[in-house]
Amino acid sequence: MIRVLLADDEELIRVALAALLGLEDDIEVVAQAANGRTAVTAALAHQPDVAVVDLEMPVSDGWAVITELTRALPACAVVILTGRGRPQHLQRALTAGAKGFLPKGSPGGTLADVIRRVHGGDRYVDPSLAAAALAAPVCPLTPRELEVLRLAEYGTPVAVIARRTHLSNGTVRNYLAAVVGKLGATNRAEAIETAREHGWL
Repeated sequence: MIRVLLADDEELIRVALAALLGLEDDIEVVAQAANGRTAVTAALAHQPDVAVVDLEMPVSDGWAVITELTRALPACAVVILTGRGRPQHLQRALTAGAKGFLPKGSPGGTLADVIRRVHGGDRYVDPSLAAAALAAPVCPLTPRELEVLRLAEYGTPVAVIARRTHLSNGTVRNYLAAVVGKLGATNRAEAIETAREHGWL
């Protein structure tokens, strides 16, 4: 049996997926989680073969779950199942260690097939998303610039960003100024909006 963890904050979707996967002879849903922190805790407790994770969850998002499971439970293959399937999300998820990526609008039997594939050591990416990723513009920002911009996304003060990133206030301002320049924006808010539109945040 392939042991699966489902992590999605939308209970209706999570329960429906569990019921759908329960019809498969070789797949068993061993745990469910409504947020990222619970997902990691449940994964460590149940040791699933595959974790199916949504990107947008409270407490700790899907990105944090991928990173933590890749580090703490490398034998568990992470599959992203998301409503925000954008090319840049795909690239970021694969870089973080995800083995599969598909949108929530995929046909019913696709998820079970993807679970089997990644459990067997393969990768799976939704074909239309893969094609879009090949045509998508490359993010001009460095990982550090993206980190600072993500923290600035909700109006976080420079001093707070500096504390969280262990940088000086001046260095944070320099990063933000560089981001604004690279994205051809007139201010931080416009830079954030541009980055959001391209799926870089």
